[in-house]
Amino acid sequence: MPKLRLAIMGSTRGTDMQAIIDAIKQKKLDATIELVVSDKKDAPILERARRASIETVYADYKKFASRPETEKWVAEQLKKKMVDLVLLIGYMKILSPYFVNEFVHRIWNIHPSLLPKYAGGMDTNVHEQVLNAGEKETGCTLHEVSKEVDTGKIIMQKKVRIEKGENADSLKEKVQKAEQECLLEALKMVIDGKIVIGEQK
Repeated sequence: MPKLRLAIMGSTRGTDMQAIIDAIKQKKLDATIELVVSDKKDAPILERARRASIETVYADYKKFASRPETEKWVAEQLKKKMVDLVLLIGYMKILSPYFVNEFVHRIWNIHPSLLPKYAGGMDTNVHEQVLNAGEKETGCTLHEVSKEVDTGKIIMQKKVRIEKGENADSLKEKVQKAEQECLLEALKMVIDGKIVIGEQK
């Protein structure tokens, strides 16, 4: 089987992406990251990608007339690279139905909660909501992206215990570790043929 060709879309630091880069480097993952896309020109994820000699593009949403127009351009970049799977890692834009259709069943998002709980939130806000609700456990969810936010088919979840005195930052650190495990495990399962991506029903 040829190497799994990945693209990553992110707006933040790309900590989870680094885990994938490291696993590829250590030959633990038979994959390549073909392209990293960000909607923020100075996003640390782009710098992290460049340090690993991965091609990057900046999706400037202000440059185009509409969100679908921007995403049409992004889709063209991804198609040129013939990517098998698009991973959203802290991408702060909600993708248009057009983009989701273009890569149906081939976009995965990692969300920092046990969906369907705390859907729609992003980053530290989710951890704050979890703590405010007095939850005893949280975790992360890897899911397919659908036209409705955070409602796509769940691929994998990992749970994290909430300790006494936990704050949003300490919880984020624990959940991120679970996110990385989740991504690496699921990608390995794709490579091993245990998860089939593409237009499966």
